[in-house]
Amino acid sequence: MLTSLYIKNYALIDELNVQFNNGLTIITGETGAGKSILLGGLSLVLGKRADLSQVKNKDEKCIIEASFDIANYDLKNRFLDLDLDYDVQTIIRREILPSGKSRAFVNDTPATLDSLSLLSSSLIDIHSQHQTQQLIENEYQFKVIDALADNKVLLNDYNTHLQEYKGKQKTLTALKEDKAEMIKEYDYNLFLLNELSDVKLESIRLEDLESQYEQLNNVEIIGEKLANAKAILTLDDQGVIDQLNTLKQELNKISSFGKAYEALAERIASVHIELDDVLLELDDLEEGLSNDPQELEHISDQLQIINNLFHKHAVTQIEDLISIKNELASKVSNTENLDDTIKKTEEDLLKLEGNLNKIALDISKKRKAVVPTLTQKLEGMLSELGMPNAKFKFQLTESDSFLSNGKDNLQLLFMANKGSNYNELKKSASGGELSRIMLAIKAILSEYIQLPSIMFDEIDTGVSGEISNKMGDIMKQMSGKMQVFTITHLPQIAAKGNSHFKVFKSDKNNSTHTDLKRLDEEERIVEIAQMLGGVNITESAVAHAKQLLN
Repeated sequence: MLTSLYIKNYALIDELNVQFNNGLTIITGETGAGKSILLGGLSLVLGKRADLSQVKNKDEKCIIEASFDIANYDLKNRFLDLDLDYDVQTIIRREILPSGKSRAFVNDTPATLDSLSLLSSSLIDIHSQHQTQQLIENEYQFKVIDALADNKVLLNDYNTHLQEYKGKQKTLTALKEDKAEMIKEYDYNLFLLNELSDVKLESIRLEDLESQYEQLNNVEIIGEKLANAKAILTLDDQGVIDQLNTLKQELNKISSFGKAYEALAERIASVHIELDDVLLELDDLEEGLSNDPQELEHISDQLQIINNLFHKHAVTQIEDLISIKNELASKVSNTENLDDTIKKTEEDLLKLEGNLNKIALDISKKRKAVVPTLTQKLEGMLSELGMPNAKFKFQLTESDSFLSNGKDNLQLLFMANKGSNYNELKKSASGGELSRIMLAIKAILSEYIQLPSIMFDEIDTGVSGEISNKMGDIMKQMSGKMQVFTITHLPQIAAKGNSHFKVFKSDKNNSTHTDLKRLDEEERIVEIAQMLGGVNITESAVAHAKQLLN
């Protein structure tokens, strides 16, 4: 419930701070006194866009702050979804700065206007002529039926399945599109994969292959140079080894004459041993030489294939070709397995479709079950509101597709007078009739669900007498379960309030100001007497006012 409203520097309001109670709160005032200003300020708190022209003193900021007791509203998840701090005593504040910029806060946490709008729908319902038009909208009509049918849990379950169903549909569409594209590429990808697989890349060491090619391609030169090297080492008398033997013998003769000579002799002996090993290796290499033109051609072909693959795929490493081969293998495999994936997705869709159909059927059954009750309640209440011949038809038919709230199409038909034909509500109900229908619907809804605080903005326009009295009774009855405000010009309704506020204008310092005052019992008598008989209050008007209040 709305517990307080603070307005500063807005339109004709200098500063206003008012506290509200539960029950039925009446707001009255002469035409032009500023009731619309009060609603305008409250609308800003609820997310309406601000306008600098609404600021009274352009040099100071405008502040509108509303406090709500939301302990019984079950809104913790809503606050969580909007990333706002939850408090059972929630304060919403709007500020319009002299620069024209606007700021919004929920429990001192900065908030966007979208967040305010989403939150405010759960806090207070300002019922205006514009909102009455909701009656002709299918979404609102379903909301009423589903409230009576207690379809909240089923609808949540349906929406969960519907989101999953739509997700699967998108997945299936994407898979089929992928399949069409992948089929176009499949043959080429398979060709490239086979080309890479034939080379057996994992077993190739490119450095070894290039070394074998160089050896086979230069076998004659290698043989010649190996023979020359051996000759240099082994040539009689002049060979390196013979010369080294002579050197070793000479140094051995003086090795016992000192450490230095001994070390030198050892070094020469070491070199001799090393050259013997070199000679043995030269022999092995010479014996291992093979002049094999076929092997040379084979290795040359392999290297040519690899170089062609390097060029084709714009890489320089065997590892890169292996990565490309693996990627191609994955694409080919995905294409070959895509039919299985598509089939599995289609099976999932069929299962979800079955679940959705079952839930939608349960929702529809519950809707159809409550339509007679809703019709009876509506027609009965409207009869008391001066529409004794009002008749409704709620026509529910099954849709071929899944809608946002089930599979029902709804057509609400209305007949205001005997002998006339049923027609769409928007074509057959006047503005005044729509207002009364909306009041009746709100009253019925309040019996089934916890509605937020509601403010009726002159819903009694165009009615009087006993009908206005009944409208007051309905609002009074509603206020037993929720906080109800009504801006009214009818004394019969004004007298039914638990609290009564008056909006009035005054002139101070050549400036007009709007203010709001809570009336005590005597002031209420005077206000209602004036509503009955005008500014000049008569004794009969006062007596009538007291009678209404009692």
